[in-house]
Amino acid sequence: MPGEQLKVTDLRSAIELLSRCDDELIYTDEPVDPMAELAGVYRYIGAHGTVQRPTQMGPAMIFNKVKGYDDVRVLIGLLCTRKRVARLFGTTADKLAFMLKDAVATPVAPIVIPQSQAACQEVVHLASDADFDILKILPAPTNTPEDAGPYFTMGMCYAADPETGEHDVTIHRLCVQSKDEISMYFVPGRHLDTFRQKAEAAGQALPISISIGVDPAIEIGACFEPPTTPLGFDELSIAGSLRNQPVELTDCVSVKARAIANAEIVIEGELLPGVRVREDQNTDSGKAMPEFPGYTGSAQPQVPVIKVKAITHRRHPILQTCIGPSDEHTNLAGIPTEASILQMVERALPGFVQNVHCPSPGTGKYLAVLQVKKRSPADEGRQRQAALLAFSAFSELKHVMLVDEDVDVFDINDVMWAMTTRYQGDVSTVFIPGVRCHPLDPSSDPAFSPSVRGHGIACKTIFDCTVPWDLKANFKRSQFMEVDVNRFVPGFSKK
Repeated sequence: MPGEQLKVTDLRSAIELLSRCDDELIYTDEPVDPMAELAGVYRYIGAHGTVQRPTQMGPAMIFNKVKGYDDVRVLIGLLCTRKRVARLFGTTADKLAFMLKDAVATPVAPIVIPQSQAACQEVVHLASDADFDILKILPAPTNTPEDAGPYFTMGMCYAADPETGEHDVTIHRLCVQSKDEISMYFVPGRHLDTFRQKAEAAGQALPISISIGVDPAIEIGACFEPPTTPLGFDELSIAGSLRNQPVELTDCVSVKARAIANAEIVIEGELLPGVRVREDQNTDSGKAMPEFPGYTGSAQPQVPVIKVKAITHRRHPILQTCIGPSDEHTNLAGIPTEASILQMVERALPGFVQNVHCPSPGTGKYLAVLQVKKRSPADEGRQRQAALLAFSAFSELKHVMLVDEDVDVFDINDVMWAMTTRYQGDVSTVFIPGVRCHPLDPSSDPAFSPSVRGHGIACKTIFDCTVPWDLKANFKRSQFMEVDVNRFVPGFSKK
């Protein structure tokens, strides 16, 4: 029925939903090379984010014909606008963080279904087959010609703690190194790396699955981090809550791990104990791939290795990928960060923070804009307490901007207006130097500032762009008459 919300349970139903909307999804039958050309195309179509200009917000895109691959299509940009993400979740863009916050509080644990019912195992390729080669089966793209190699950028990596059996799912940088080996880069502190270290200490391999092309609820849920989702919290339960039904898992065919049953593609393997490779060993480029801050990350000298044991997939699979600095990454990282901040601040300061936005220019990780409402003189100063709580909720946050309730946090022009007219650098700025942040911020380095003691340490900063309580009467925005615009412009919709 027109206007009916199609239920999204996997990638294909998500694509079907978007296909019913104007300007949300386009297809091309023009053959594309997955090596740099595919990303080069989408850079112009809809990447946005911190991608090199010119770029723009635009539709998701499906490449029906990938050079060298007769049976695999490639999808890019599924989550590249906040409006599109909201459509996929059946809500509005300003309510996404609240929806996710509630989902964390009401988790629905995944369930296991028989392999015979798992769509992801319709076709099976075993590494023991004589002609097995990852890149002959799957078109892992590169973002640029100087990448260390082909990367899987949207793989849901799922493994279990070898001591407790607790599971975790996260997204990592995965570079194809040989016909049956993939390197895996871990930012320090990731839970899967904790599992890997435990297995390695015992001299054991860690079984792992990499599910590609899944329900967007899984992709967003996988990006929550501590303290919102502590060690032992299975983020698949967030997706279960968002969809009001458990995520279905199935046993892998070649390793003792579980995979997402309705994934388009699953790579099965083991993280090998004591084995490391240079990330750019096949290209000597010195670079890895473009990352969310808008710069190409350096190739790591030693990264762990996954020995691939099998690849399974649906018939006519769709490989999902993204551009590292695009809005897709901002939404994946930023919306869970917003939810984490809301959860933390609401516990301490009920009703004070009205909304949170981690915008594209802030990479989804480094900047949060908090909208607060001072209700009495006693609330003066609480805005800075809220900022401190935001830093606690998400350790990789670098800057917090505070604005009043009359400022639209989703409109960066409005935020900048508040900074211009409600901020004085000498009294409205709080510096917190020497705090661990994120290693992919190139300015977080001793070469950039003498206050930085080591790479990945930053000066965290609060920009208080709120009006002091006793001056509120001097900062009232001009009030216009409320009118029925449709009398003059039929069909007009207020944003």
